[in-house]
Amino acid sequence: MTRPRPKKPDTYSFDRALAAMIARIYPAADTNDLARQCIQAFWPDGQHRRKRGRARDNRLWSQGDVLLITYGNSLLDGAHKPLDLLNDFLRRYLRDMVNGVHVLPFFPFTSDDGFAVTDFRAVNSQLGDWSDINRIAGEFQLMSDLVLNHVSSQGAWFNAYSQGKPPYDRFFFEASPEDDLAMVVRPRTTPLLQEVETSNGPRHVWCTFSHDQIDLDFRNPEVLLEFLRIIRLHMDNGVRIIRLDAVAFLWKEAGSPSIHLPQTHAIVKLIRLLCDYAVEPVILVTETNVPKAENLSYFGRGDEAHVIYNFPLPPLILHAMMSGSASHLVEWQRRMPPAPLGCAYLNFTASHDGIGMRPAEGLLSAQDQAAVITTVRRIGGLVSMRGLPCGGEAPYELNTTFFDATSQTFEGPDDHHLARFFCSQTIVMSLEGIPAFYIHSLLATPNDHDGVEKRGMNRAINRHRWDYTALRARLERPETDQAQVMEGLRARLRIRRKQPAFHPNATQFTIHTADDRIFGIWRQSLDRQQSIFALHNVSAETVILPLIRLNLIDDEDWTDLLSGERIGDEDIILAPYQCRWISN
Repeated sequence: MTRPRPKKPDTYSFDRALAAMIARIYPAADTNDLARQCIQAFWPDGQHRRKRGRARDNRLWSQGDVLLITYGNSLLDGAHKPLDLLNDFLRRYLRDMVNGVHVLPFFPFTSDDGFAVTDFRAVNSQLGDWSDINRIAGEFQLMSDLVLNHVSSQGAWFNAYSQGKPPYDRFFFEASPEDDLAMVVRPRTTPLLQEVETSNGPRHVWCTFSHDQIDLDFRNPEVLLEFLRIIRLHMDNGVRIIRLDAVAFLWKEAGSPSIHLPQTHAIVKLIRLLCDYAVEPVILVTETNVPKAENLSYFGRGDEAHVIYNFPLPPLILHAMMSGSASHLVEWQRRMPPAPLGCAYLNFTASHDGIGMRPAEGLLSAQDQAAVITTVRRIGGLVSMRGLPCGGEAPYELNTTFFDATSQTFEGPDDHHLARFFCSQTIVMSLEGIPAFYIHSLLATPNDHDGVEKRGMNRAINRHRWDYTALRARLERPETDQAQVMEGLRARLRIRRKQPAFHPNATQFTIHTADDRIFGIWRQSLDRQQSIFALHNVSAETVILPLIRLNLIDDEDWTDLLSGERIGDEDIILAPYQCRWISN
């Protein structure tokens, strides 16, 4: 037999791909020299890349993957470092529920709860230090934030810019009030440009989010190189999931919307290419709180983000829970494509931000949105607005905990709060993708109105800081919301992690139930050995579903994994907000 020749390392393919991306982003640059600098930034001090890029397949995740989203200081006790408390909480309560954790920006900052970073290379001393981050990363898949669109106006980079010190004198995006900025898309209503004094005279700097968050200028390759070095630092400290925060706004051009520009996608492709050649298995996640088509574009052709947030889910699930109808959720899901090979969705209902309304554009009518907003306000939630390019304002996000948001329907309060909340979270567990849970969903945290008053921002309503001693006492009392929600979700996640049909890329089809009260999907494992019919009654009514609506194969035993009930020849009954995972 002829022995096959060993495959040569695809160095040529890597070099060619990197050069092509650099030429697309920086056509005036010396492509070879900048490629060399990128490689040196990402693999410094003699570190080496893989000989071949990591294959685009579905082996980076499994049905056992579940992510917790939390701030580093969501748990406090006045005696221990918050990151130590988080580590204790993870190990004590969540080891059998989640295997990954997104610790929101844990760096020194000046505003926006961490998203106005002053130093990307340090851990906020009020939280802990790198050793605490390393301990969490040693037991859980750790996601960190790459806040790469902007930095704090009080950080070292901007201070150096103000004093005209290179290379920072070219790190920030300058514009003129005379520029055509009418088309710029923004999530805030504050003025876009801010006049600042520098050693070179007054300048107007671009501020997408706030005047304490000054946008960086990626037209300068030095900015990109600096962030490649920061990614490497995070990887060396155990981070294996990199979240590109607010990445859609990265590249700006006067006379354009300055969102989703081709150079932005090219930069994401470049970072993905480097990650694919990293020895460490690194997953890239893009955070783009925008309508469906724009959000999906960050998969590229399977060569940009590994994972994108499923941003339409929170408003659609909330509408279904409040209205008692899954019609919009069903219609949206029918039109959703499966994630490309080697990619996945991140499914969630709540995060540190509010429930975004932009992803609901084109999915919920103005009347539907107004009904949700009215109900959220009735339960004590808030609404944040964004400025429109043509003038005026529109709802940007709803500020509320998801637990409180499910306390009422359009009709008002009832006795189904816990069941309704469990239904909303079970939908997240059932869908194609990786489920993620905000800590305040797991803990059934109510709206924090005191936090809003003390901190002066709407988003504080959903960013409560628990006294850890008091929380542990509540978790020990079975009658509390905290204990009931934690144990209820734990039971379902334990079941879920054993089901191959819930692999993030397992086949999914939307079931036509002919009843708007039921959201049903069929999942089938990658090896086609297991099917799960996931049914969710989003209404306060008992629903009888004719068995003929499900394609249950004859001569196989079908069981509801959640109740243990064997499914016979009778029609399927779902109590108010009941969920069923019917599997062979």
